[in-house]
Amino acid sequence: MGFFSKIFRKRKYSENDTGDWENVVYARDGVDFGDGEQRAGYITNCLEQMGEAAREINLLTGEYSLITSYLTDMEEIEALPEKERQELNNIAGKLVTLEQEGEKYREKKNRMTDADYYRIREQEDEIQEGIGKLKECEEYGAKVKQDLKRLDRERNAYEFRRQELDAIMNNLRGMSVIFLTAFILCLVLLLILQFGFEMNTKLGFLLAGAAAALAVTCAWVKYTDGDRELHRVELNINRLIQLQNKVKIRYVNNRNLTDYLCMKYSTDSGGNLERMWNLYQKEREERREFAEAESKAQYYRKELLYKLSNYRISSPEKWLGQPAALLDKREMVEIRHDMILRRQALRKQLDYNNNVAETARREIMDVADKYPAHAPEIMEMVERYKGEDKAP
Repeated sequence: MGFFSKIFRKRKYSENDTGDWENVVYARDGVDFGDGEQRAGYITNCLEQMGEAAREINLLTGEYSLITSYLTDMEEIEALPEKERQELNNIAGKLVTLEQEGEKYREKKNRMTDADYYRIREQEDEIQEGIGKLKECEEYGAKVKQDLKRLDRERNAYEFRRQELDAIMNNLRGMSVIFLTAFILCLVLLLILQFGFEMNTKLGFLLAGAAAALAVTCAWVKYTDGDRELHRVELNINRLIQLQNKVKIRYVNNRNLTDYLCMKYSTDSGGNLERMWNLYQKEREERREFAEAESKAQYYRKELLYKLSNYRISSPEKWLGQPAALLDKREMVEIRHDMILRRQALRKQLDYNNNVAETARREIMDVADKYPAHAPEIMEMVERYKGEDKAP
């Protein structure tokens, strides 16, 4: 009976095994949580996902705070009393006028637009680091995509083999039904011949029994071999899923970071950003020729910085590169919109990593709930991992 129940039972597979590279998948099929090594490996995998997400959150939080403080500065400026705002606008207006005079000189040069020049000048201290980061992200992204493609191919091969084994085992179950039916019909026929026609069917019973035993033995051997191989295939698929989960997190974080850097530096690649940086350096050298006009503008920049420092402005120096925004509400709205988009991009990354960490945490707690005998050991692993993660 054990053999036939094993043949006729239906196997269940996880339906959440699509080939996307963003969603983290947890598959417990084939994981024996009674096995200490497999259990520890599964929990460690979840803890590593939590740790990587936490590290990414720490990196993103600082940038998010800077953008938030910049948006707060905008609100503070717009809330100034009319008299103080007028004084601020007068200084900003004179600075804008001097810069417009300098623009006439710059317009004679065709190296780069003024918008690109000032944008890069605002980010001058960090743009070289940004170029390096962006190129590193692009190279790393290409490698991660290759790894994901390789893992997809390997997993698809195992999935194909699993389908083959499923078909073979289904055929064996069908053959078993045929053998069983034929054996029963043969017995009925022999009984009819023996009792209805008083024939000697002893040899028939022996032959029928031998044939049934041979068929059952062959089916059992092939089914057992197929079941063992299917178990190995499922273990390999689960191993690949866990490996893909790690690579997926790196892929998504790297892709989001690349998108954010492109948005931050208004470019579409590290090569283009480097080209703009080289053009900027040449342009900067040429603009030194009108140092006298720039020195006058510098005076009003200091005045503007001093004026802004008297208010609750956390980053007054940022407004030196865009005094026109203090005069033009439309430009202020555009800057706010750009900051909000950047903050939303960071929030998306933070939400993704928070979700990864929370999902991994829930998975650990669910495993602990479903296997209470191992819950203390699992909780001890969690606490130990937290202690190691906090260590410098």
